[in-house]
Amino acid sequence: MTSEIDLTKPRYDQSTYWGRLRHFSEVTDPRNLLASDAQLQAAKRLVSDHISGVRAPGVTDEQLWQAKKLVDSTFHPDTGEKVLLPFRMASFVPTNVPIIAAMLLPAPGIASIVFWQWVNQSVNVAFNYFNANKTTEMSVNETAGAYAAAVASSCTIAVGLNQWLVRTKGLRPSIQSLLSRAVPFAAVASAGTLNVYLMRQKELQDGIQVQDSPSPSGVVLGSSQIAGQSAVASVAVSRIVTAAPALFIPGLIMAQLERTAWLQKRRWLTMPLNLATVAGSLLVALPCAIAIAPQMASIEVSKLEPRFRGLVDKDGRPVERVYFNRGL
Repeated sequence: MTSEIDLTKPRYDQSTYWGRLRHFSEVTDPRNLLASDAQLQAAKRLVSDHISGVRAPGVTDEQLWQAKKLVDSTFHPDTGEKVLLPFRMASFVPTNVPIIAAMLLPAPGIASIVFWQWVNQSVNVAFNYFNANKTTEMSVNETAGAYAAAVASSCTIAVGLNQWLVRTKGLRPSIQSLLSRAVPFAAVASAGTLNVYLMRQKELQDGIQVQDSPSPSGVVLGSSQIAGQSAVASVAVSRIVTAAPALFIPGLIMAQLERTAWLQKRRWLTMPLNLATVAGSLLVALPCAIAIAPQMASIEVSKLEPRFRGLVDKDGRPVERVYFNRGL
């Protein structure tokens, strides 16, 4: 027997960081990728039926929440369509681990830097595109132009920073070591932030749809550029916070392990251990970073464009706060 749980909302309280962390830990769990297409479609039907008032006999509350976890992890909240598998947020860790590990290899040449920055920013473009707010779509030409600009700028930043690092050989070894770890992060963070803004520039220019309630049945009030700016900025911040642990922690751990006699006798374990530390860092950092703000964000009407002031909802009450999907 199922109780009257509300599947239009996340399972955990989104007004608290802890609640958002629990929610996004489930959404980004790579184990969600193991669900078959039949299981995904069944989960979507179960959630849809429950929301529309059809109660499946014999289904428990826990089964409903598990179905919603698969839906939230797989289907885009704006379109209801499946996000392409390699670019679902549950795929973020397995997709990015080999890329980050390659970017952390010591003494990379310019060709290696350019290649892995191109791969990294291409993957970032795909994640930003497939997980963006879909109420304001970019055309194919706009997407291609943004992709070219994002990749070109990221490669320029990465090569420039690494060339600068090469010219700082006169510094103390400790400072040199710190800079060698900081440069990949600075390149990824700055290029990644630019990538988000370029791939979602349409939201900045035309705005994104806002509605009078966080419910899927909320009434759309129009498109707001200010809401679009808020959505893109919060995603850019989360990308930086995600990258920091994955680019710093593995290097620090491996630097200590490589000094041990145990690893010096087992050099073949260096790469597997490096991949494991990158994967562990990403698994922890990703939900922590995304949870900085709820996916269904909100903003006071007083902070929006003047045209949104004085509106009333379907019950005639003044609209004081609007809601929008900020994307991931």
